[in-house]
Amino acid sequence: MSGTSEGPRASAGTAPGTPAAPVTERHATAPAENGPTPTDSTPTGSAPTGSARTDSTPTGPGGGDAGSIASELRDYRAAFNAATLPMGVVDGRGHVVRANEALGGLLGTPAGVLAGRQACELLDLATDDRTWHAYREVLLGRRSRFRCTRRLKHPDGRSLWAEITVVPMTGASAAESARVLLTVADVSDRRELQERLRHLQMHDPVTRLPNRTLFFERLAATLETPPYQDDSLPSRQHARIGLCYLDLDGFKAINDTLGHRTGDRLLAAVAARLTDCAENDASRNAGGSRLVARLGGDEFAILVEDSAGTQELTDLARSVLAALQQPFDLAGQRLSVSASIGVVERTAAGTSPTGLMQAADTTLYWAKADGRARWTLFDPERNAHRMTRQSLSSTLRPAVERGEFTLEYQPLVGMADGVLRGVEALVRWNHPQFGVLPPNRFVQIAEEDGSIVQLGRWILRTACRQARRWELDHPDEPPLFISVNVAVRQVWDSDLVADVAEILAETGLAPGLLQLELTESAVMGSGGRPLRALQALSDMGVRIAIDDFGTGYSNLAYLSRLPVSVLKLDGAFVKGFRYEDGTHPSPADETIVEAMVQLAHRLGLTVTAECVETAGQAERLRRIGCDTGQGWLYSRAVAPEQIAGLIGSRPLEG
Repeated sequence: MSGTSEGPRASAGTAPGTPAAPVTERHATAPAENGPTPTDSTPTGSAPTGSARTDSTPTGPGGGDAGSIASELRDYRAAFNAATLPMGVVDGRGHVVRANEALGGLLGTPAGVLAGRQACELLDLATDDRTWHAYREVLLGRRSRFRCTRRLKHPDGRSLWAEITVVPMTGASAAESARVLLTVADVSDRRELQERLRHLQMHDPVTRLPNRTLFFERLAATLETPPYQDDSLPSRQHARIGLCYLDLDGFKAINDTLGHRTGDRLLAAVAARLTDCAENDASRNAGGSRLVARLGGDEFAILVEDSAGTQELTDLARSVLAALQQPFDLAGQRLSVSASIGVVERTAAGTSPTGLMQAADTTLYWAKADGRARWTLFDPERNAHRMTRQSLSSTLRPAVERGEFTLEYQPLVGMADGVLRGVEALVRWNHPQFGVLPPNRFVQIAEEDGSIVQLGRWILRTACRQARRWELDHPDEPPLFISVNVAVRQVWDSDLVADVAEILAETGLAPGLLQLELTESAVMGSGGRPLRALQALSDMGVRIAIDDFGTGYSNLAYLSRLPVSVLKLDGAFVKGFRYEDGTHPSPADETIVEAMVQLAHRLGLTVTAECVETAGQAERLRRIGCDTGQGWLYSRAVAPEQIAGLIGSRPLEG
């Protein structure tokens, strides 16, 4: 570097190879930059004669004289200036002391002009607190290294990515301020490759849409943005977010029949139409951006940031359905598909990605359950019911073991005399969280998960034991028969015949006092194992009743082949007999009931009418010929102690 002093020459008597005090760059350049060099009083090594010397002769690291040091420094500076790696020396205050030509070329400025400029301004190191703090720590000597990547703007307008490294320079004297070496590497090509690889990693190869990973990354970033999480603002100012989560109906059949190549073409065509719908929606509604993504298989999502409300999302769902209903022409094949869409729109504050997707997935399931080819909007009340149902399902089996179920009994009364003839056992769940639950809240759940087998066995044993206790406690009265509901899954998944035989033997109840009720839809069409089980139970002496008769298949041909002894008319027919509340009776219902009663009697069956609530209904049913009645006119379902009080009492009809 120009202006560099070579320093004092060695004394004539200095021995070659004498160790010298270390010399820094600043020492070597002192005469040119800082004026005269102060005299050092550094002892030198001994002369060959061993005499002591008082002069101070600086020597190089290898034992050379000042001339060799100066030459070495010139080499260093020449290498610094000729280096292709952009470099600069920065003082402790952040000013550029010198820069090489490569750095000037990178920044589009002559190297000499950079001296005295703040390095942080040249390289954009002060735009964020974290980078600025780390850079200052190196300048102050508190940190050994700092590296970051910044996007820089070249004076010619092009952008480049630079990897900036800052390290302290060693060798400065205590009197000099610390300096750091700054290097800048152009990593634009590497960055571009990384971005290309990330694009491939984050996009679906079939549809070119963002994939599941990028979708959730974008969703999480959106919800973490401060305006979306600022719940201190008034509700009208809250940012909102919307999601259309859709699944193609019947796509698996297309894949299986036409092959995966055709399936992939269809997915790509669907993606294009979804993108068009999202873009059209964005043009109609000002607000945030739309992201269309393929989440996997035939599942897609359209994320609407800063949505305008539920109406915008439902309009978008309608446009998607309309677009997908148009046929697809793929390589000479004309295909038609439909989609089910779950729509969720809510205030973004307090919403998590997991919560939003759970709501969307639930709503999509509702759309499919409601008939497919439709959109369904998320309903908090319906979801609460689903959550309750899930909670019941997960605790149902342990509840049987914990004894949380009880039985209540509803009287079955003779229509002719009003005398108690039997009772129907109705199960109740004393849930620790939800209170007493009627059977319609959990029996279907038990049938779906199979726990009805365990629960049904407990009901049957408890009911038979109670019927036998009434019989023993009232030996002078005709014994009551006990009617127990049986699910069709109990017939399929358990040995119902063996269970009944075991329980009757265990309790001592006569088979003729047990009546098993199955719904019409479960009995009609029975064949194979169910039919054999019903026949075996009938041969044992157990009565078989068809519950809710008249609302299902009503295939009368089965009545002559099934081992049925009782028909229980559905309450919907009986409600048509109303008089007292001003409701006009239904002549059609009366005619149907009368015909069913006559048919049943001719087949040797008895008939029970359900949901008898008024004396007028009871009178009409009595004249038609119903054998027994059941309903609130006589009694609600009650505890076994109250049934005991009704045995042998006066007629129950009011």
